[in-house]
Amino acid sequence: MKSCGVSLVTTTSSFCDEVKKMAAGKASGESKEGSLSLTAEEKEVLGGLDSRLFGFVRLHEDGASTKTLLGKAVRCYESLILKAEGKVESDFFCQLGHFNLLLEDYPKALSAYQIYYSLQSDYWKNAVFLYGLGLVYFYYNAFHWAIKAFQEVLYVDPSFCRAKEIHLRLGLMFKVNTDYESSLKHFQLALIDCNPCTLSKVEIQFHIAHLYETQQKYHFAKEAYEQLLQTENLPAQVKATVLQQLGWMHHNVDLLGDKATKESYAIQYLQKSLEADPNSGQCWYFLGRCYSSIGKVQDAFISYRQSIDKSEASADTWCSIGVLYQQQNQPMDALQAYICAVQLDHGHAAAWMDLGTLYESCNQPQDAIKCYLNATRSKSCTNTSILAGRIKFLQAQLCNLPQGSLQNKTKLLPSIEEAWSLPIPAELTSRQGAMNTAQQASKAHHPKSEPVLGLNQTPILQQSLPVHMIPSTQVDDLSSPAKRKRTSSPIKHLEQLHANKDTLNSAQRLMLEQLESHFVLMQQRLHKGQSSHLSEPDDEQPSFSTGSVQYLQAASSSIQKQIGHGTLPSNSVTQGAAINHLSSHIATSCGQQGTTFTKESQPSGNRSLVPETSRHAGDTSNDSVVVKGLSNHVQQLRIESVCSPNHGDCTSPDLLISDSPQNSASLIGKASDSVGTGAYDKASSIHPAIHTKTNNFITSSPSSVIFTTTPFSKSTEQTTTHSVTSLNNPQNRLHTINRGGLGNLQSSKKPDLPIIGLKSDPHSIPSMSMSIYSSSTEVLKACRNLGNNGLSNSHIFLDKCPPPRPPASPYPPLPKDKLNPPTPSIYLENKRDAFFPPLHQFCTNPRNPVTVIRGLAGALKLDLGLFSTKTLVEANNEHMVEVRTQLLQPADENWDPTGTKKIWRCESNRSHTTIAKYAQYQASSFQESLREENEKRMQHKEYSDNEPTSSDFSGKRRKGPFKTIKFGTNIDLSDDKKWKLQLHELTKLPAFVRVVSAGNLLSHLGHSILGMNTVQLYMKVPGSRTPGHQENNNFCSVNINIGPGDCEWFVVPEDYWGVLNDFCEKNNLNFLMSSWWPNLEDLYEANVPVYRFIQRPGDLVWINAGTVHWVQAVGWCNNIAWNVGPLTACQYKLAVERYEWNKLQSVKSLVPMVHLSWNMARNIKVSDPKLFEMIKYCLLKVLKQCQTLREALITAGKEVIWHGRTNDEPAHYCSICEVEVFDLLFVTNESNSQKTYIVHCQDCARKTSGNLDNFVVLEQYKMEDLMKVYDQFTLVPSFSSSSS
Repeated sequence: MKSCGVSLVTTTSSFCDEVKKMAAGKASGESKEGSLSLTAEEKEVLGGLDSRLFGFVRLHEDGASTKTLLGKAVRCYESLILKAEGKVESDFFCQLGHFNLLLEDYPKALSAYQIYYSLQSDYWKNAVFLYGLGLVYFYYNAFHWAIKAFQEVLYVDPSFCRAKEIHLRLGLMFKVNTDYESSLKHFQLALIDCNPCTLSKVEIQFHIAHLYETQQKYHFAKEAYEQLLQTENLPAQVKATVLQQLGWMHHNVDLLGDKATKESYAIQYLQKSLEADPNSGQCWYFLGRCYSSIGKVQDAFISYRQSIDKSEASADTWCSIGVLYQQQNQPMDALQAYICAVQLDHGHAAAWMDLGTLYESCNQPQDAIKCYLNATRSKSCTNTSILAGRIKFLQAQLCNLPQGSLQNKTKLLPSIEEAWSLPIPAELTSRQGAMNTAQQASKAHHPKSEPVLGLNQTPILQQSLPVHMIPSTQVDDLSSPAKRKRTSSPIKHLEQLHANKDTLNSAQRLMLEQLESHFVLMQQRLHKGQSSHLSEPDDEQPSFSTGSVQYLQAASSSIQKQIGHGTLPSNSVTQGAAINHLSSHIATSCGQQGTTFTKESQPSGNRSLVPETSRHAGDTSNDSVVVKGLSNHVQQLRIESVCSPNHGDCTSPDLLISDSPQNSASLIGKASDSVGTGAYDKASSIHPAIHTKTNNFITSSPSSVIFTTTPFSKSTEQTTTHSVTSLNNPQNRLHTINRGGLGNLQSSKKPDLPIIGLKSDPHSIPSMSMSIYSSSTEVLKACRNLGNNGLSNSHIFLDKCPPPRPPASPYPPLPKDKLNPPTPSIYLENKRDAFFPPLHQFCTNPRNPVTVIRGLAGALKLDLGLFSTKTLVEANNEHMVEVRTQLLQPADENWDPTGTKKIWRCESNRSHTTIAKYAQYQASSFQESLREENEKRMQHKEYSDNEPTSSDFSGKRRKGPFKTIKFGTNIDLSDDKKWKLQLHELTKLPAFVRVVSAGNLLSHLGHSILGMNTVQLYMKVPGSRTPGHQENNNFCSVNINIGPGDCEWFVVPEDYWGVLNDFCEKNNLNFLMSSWWPNLEDLYEANVPVYRFIQRPGDLVWINAGTVHWVQAVGWCNNIAWNVGPLTACQYKLAVERYEWNKLQSVKSLVPMVHLSWNMARNIKVSDPKLFEMIKYCLLKVLKQCQTLREALITAGKEVIWHGRTNDEPAHYCSICEVEVFDLLFVTNESNSQKTYIVHCQDCARKTSGNLDNFVVLEQYKMEDLMKVYDQFTLVPSFSSSSS
């Protein structure tokens, strides 16, 4: 292989050859299937079957005929694919994916979906495809990618008929990912939806209650659980689970009363739970813990025995039994129980610690040290420092003992090595006969496994997973020669590419660099140790499961019959088990594990009740929850030798899979009954097209749906490159070859295939392309009679462009010596300098992500004293202050609370106080610092030349608890009566940085957005942190340091926000909503430049559009800040892109861009062609949307009532999903009569009331007025540049 080009040809031709071999091999089989064809009636039936029916069709009872038909269709399709050598229409593969999904043949479904993706450039328009793909990802626990697929479904079609199912799954996945705000939002969206669903209303309510519990909002959780118990006809399983959660909460949560009262309630709740479900081993375990805590040893032991008898023996249970024995002074029995615990889970820190304590009490320090060391090696260990101290103490004791004294001493207990082979205590083995052999074999292979809790305990076999989806406990097996074969081919590819590096072009070099870096990353991940959850049997909440990949899902017996798998012991179900019909995830009160229930609701049939373990709060790695390896970019997926049934030839076992349709086509239909071949194990190999940026003026994220489909590409200067990549990673260009090799597939000679015409449905997005130069009359004419049931706003916006995605890292990467660029700074000497027009141009130039204007206050003679703490107290001492409680840390580092590792998560707790009280805290903090400084000076007077440095401070803080500080933030100064002097002083600033000016887009909103077009104040002590973020809707910001202390800033250009978004995802953080502090080492390793500078009193920091930044106070100081929107194409484009990205992420946009765009059209004369075209295109889209929706309402017989707008009335947002609602407001009849006007968008209104009977539609703008604004908004000639 001399170049990538050669390899492409070779690869593509090899795939074609393979297809031909398969076709030849199937010749005899085809003769038998020559009569296999679909009748017209069968085609009609199949035309109504797609992914939307997943979970809503029964294939094993009354739906047996449907299953037979689906199987026949799949066989027919596969046969014809082989005949055509893959040269078929893309929709053919999409349908095949749907059929396999309904048959629950997930590997085949994924393979077919892959080919559809590779053939269909605008695949993102097909919401049903995206939904099916999301279901497959969800099945494989590939939550990261399932979330992306589901979000895109809701984005392209908010009225999607299975939106409720999507919201449920998003709620579950976000809960597992500890993104609790997002989880709650999606659960609530599911709750208000009146459409059919695979979960009942009470089950969704349970998830919300449990979410509160997981967040440690125990009073909310208790109230929600108790409210559920009041529900009439509550299913027994739901009732049992609710009572169990209430019981366990009372046992663990001190806030719920004194110990005696809590334990009494806990036992009562758990006993009632067992009355409803006596077979819950988990509940028996909880009851045993409660009895143990109040000293009822015999009752506790009986409960633990019951837990084991109900197939619930786990490491936690055995550890608790060991504690019980140890308390009863039965060390040998305790030893045996602890050994059982650590054999079930080698990383069970609590069991190792208790075992070490046992050995220490028996005066066997050597064994105790070994146990403590094992505990410290566990990722779940939270008190490593204490154990380290204990280990040192014991080692010191050993050193002081006389030589040979330990050997001569009689041991009370066997050594740890001897104890490992001890049998289980005889009195606890009553039920081992039926399952001991299979169970022990299973647990030896899957020590992180866990039993199934449910309506039945019939186990199912673990689904085969892609190579990168193997459990962490099997990673070590890759060291065997057989396993090593899986990585040999990619290594050869990398070696060959590297050897020919000089002959590669720039794109190919980028591909090579990414392959190399991602391969290294994958190797590192494969060699990570096992992770586990800490269980503290003595006084902490238990975790039944202990593995790092802990999603134990199971289907009910009817589903298991559908799948047709063999069986394993019930406690060997692993994270790959099927999630059929949304077997729900419900963790226990510790937020780490728990029971799940589903009920037999109207559309879905029987579903099982299974336990599930959510992510450990301290684990920030995506790979610890989403199955390992799915985020790896190099897909080293091995195609196992899959032989044709009628031919001896096999595919190469060492192929590096691409998305080539020839290859994928060759795989369809070749699966044997065993799913474990790996032939279809590519659950992480699809991702929408990459979007690259070629002009640093136009931002890197993909074209915004509002304006980027404009017919004026010449002036937008943006090139959008579509390359077929993995859906798992938009930056990965490994698969850019695929469409290049599709020419042969598009042959004009195609077989007569039974393509099934799917019924017309809203998921097919209508095309309504129209020029911005059309008149409003022409636009409205084109919109007439478009649909009778109303169209989603997404249908209007999404003519040509895909959903927005984060930008790839800029190419070529910067050299390492360019990663600390100098900060652009302007030094002002007088007022004339401040008002010099080039200053405005310099600051707004997209090439400058940040500008520091030094000496601004002095040059303009600003009275910064008006914003000093003393003046603020005198002016309004009772004014509200939001307080963030944080940990004092070095500015360039962020450690976890124990100081043991660097993390991205930046925690802070919110509270409120007044200016006067915070001023008192600020002053006392300063006095305390002076006092500490004086004490240090006195203590080290003789060592004055060796004053501690910042690194000394940093090192000291890492080792111990961090000091807590309070940051006064978001202090509103918008009231011009309260803060008249302060706000008047700011009018001295140049126009382009003023809070209000004609050239500031935010001044044209017509209403206030606190902190954006109003001033906010920040009161700080040293260490106060503003975490990493981009400004709302990517607007620019102005920040002035009042002093007297300094602030340190960290800034990353807008181009790199996609990289930071990736880091946030890897660290289990939400880029938009979470609180995070970047690790500089991570950024430099990823070639991300970071501007770093000090802001002194009187300095103004200008943050340009989209710039990412984070700030820490060096001293005691106040700051004032606000946002501005320069009248530039770059600012508007970035604002709209973030508006659309927020919509995709279900995050509210504080700036209503549609409302703002219409106000701009009314108020501003635009001479910049780029800006004009973008605004005009937005107006066109909205005008089309309003007219189309109005036509649909009239057709449906729904009256539109004139309502109008008042002066300064804010823009409206949907009270449910928080999207902007423009012109036509859907308001409930009740709120309309009460004049409260609770607004809904059309989609949420229809979900609540399908025919809108419970809603009135209020109109805020006359169509004639909108048409007039649209027609009058024209490009004005460009005159001499206006002053700023």
